Amino acid sequence: MKYITLAFILLFTSICFAQDKYITKTGVVTFESSLLAFEEVKANNKNTTAILNTENGEFAALVLVKGFRFKNALMEEHFNENYAESDDYPKATFKGTISNFDLKQLSNNSTTVTFNGSLTFHGKTKVLENKTLNILMPNDNTISISGDLKMNVADFDIKIPKAVRKKLSKEIAVTYSFMLSKK
Repeated sequence: MKYITLAFILLFTSICFAQDKYITKTGVVTFESSLLAFEEVKANNKNTTAILNTENGEFAALVLVKGFRFKNALMEEHFNENYAESDDYPKATFKGTISNFDLKQLSNNSTTVTFNGSLTFHGKTKVLENKTLNILMPNDNTISISGDLKMNVADFDIKIPKAVRKKLSKEIAVTYSFMLSKK
């Protein structure tokens, strides 16, 4: 009888304190730092991990910096060695909270919401306030989050050599798309 009571208490406790989480390991993050007159400087990473806690709207994403792929292998090598210094700073993270998040309000129509949080890249953290993202719930087991950000190279203490300074934008366009599934 003790074991049945203990099993019931454990089951009840886990149900009461369970938080619904949605997760992906195949999110996509793309960045571009191109100028029109020069070669495209664009990369994407299709192996981004992201998680959404539907109890409180907390959202986090983790990007392995070496996972960014460029059209040009030499550009990828320069990015990892000279700009991102990915051996020293292997991860980029986003942590934040979606304002006034309510799972019951989500539908299969895209809704624009605001979030606050921080983005860490190259060992530097940039606070993000009142940014927007798009969120929708095509079914009970899936939530889609997407959006874009503009970031400045200077915010992350990235040094651009003088030889290529005029070929790269100082502003980086970041786009992201996550299709999260119920855990």
